[in-house]
Amino acid sequence: MVKSMTGYGTSTFNLENTSITVEIRSVNHRFLDIVPKYPRTFLFLEDKIKRIIKSYFNRGRIEIHIDMDGKGFVNKSILTDWDLMDHYMQQLQIAKDRYSLPSDIPLSMLTVLPDLMTVQENEEKPSQLQEQLLTHVEQACQQVVEMRVEEGKHLVDDIMKRVSTIRDMVRLLEGRREAVVEEYRLRIKKRISEYVNNQISIEDGRIHQEIALLAEKGDITEELTRLHSHLDQMKELCQSDKPIGRKLDFIVQEMNREANTIGSKSNDHKIGEWTVGLKSEIEKIKEQVQNME
Repeated sequence: MVKSMTGYGTSTFNLENTSITVEIRSVNHRFLDIVPKYPRTFLFLEDKIKRIIKSYFNRGRIEIHIDMDGKGFVNKSILTDWDLMDHYMQQLQIAKDRYSLPSDIPLSMLTVLPDLMTVQENEEKPSQLQEQLLTHVEQACQQVVEMRVEEGKHLVDDIMKRVSTIRDMVRLLEGRREAVVEEYRLRIKKRISEYVNNQISIEDGRIHQEIALLAEKGDITEELTRLHSHLDQMKELCQSDKPIGRKLDFIVQEMNREANTIGSKSNDHKIGEWTVGLKSEIEKIKEQVQNME
């Protein structure tokens, strides 16, 4: 099933008075780029989280956010260096006696003395944390996939419409080839008549040879045939269940090359006008393909 690379999914669960929300955002990228954005608490699960994401996605920039609301799983405690405090107190008492300081040492002073007290964090991960978090990562991934599939359907519909439009343009170009050759013949006959004043036969074999040469230089049969082939391939790929973005991107490049060749080969006004329209439709397909997995 064809998917786009744009999607969003979220899943929330509660554990020990803490609400944990998993959010996954997916946007365009040439390859699979996983961008984790979550607290240090969940780093021990990073490899498993990435394996889950890789099982769901082949291309795209995948941002995964994990947020906690509540107490969390970190217990804080104060660690006091009692030996250092004894030393501080001894030195403060010496200073008091030495300088005959009148007041007692205020307790508040202890809180500003450097290195005396430090806050220590003790992380306690609940036993259910790993299982529940990975389950909700999968649920968020499934939501993203559903959105990407839905968007992929719209992309395919749009591409198929443009494929049909391009096919009609190619048929117009095919129908124009014989008319172009006839116009070459009439143009050459007219110019010869103007230059030689009808004093030689304009049915001379060399004239026909010149017409054939000009027609061959401007012949776009091969380009039109390849365009038909590319359109067939594109239609077939859009019915595939596998990732097709890179293959479609290559086909679009080839189609654009054929269109440029047609434009450079022909001096015909109508063919030139149709080629501009052809290139415009190919460019619109390219824009859609950039968002396909």
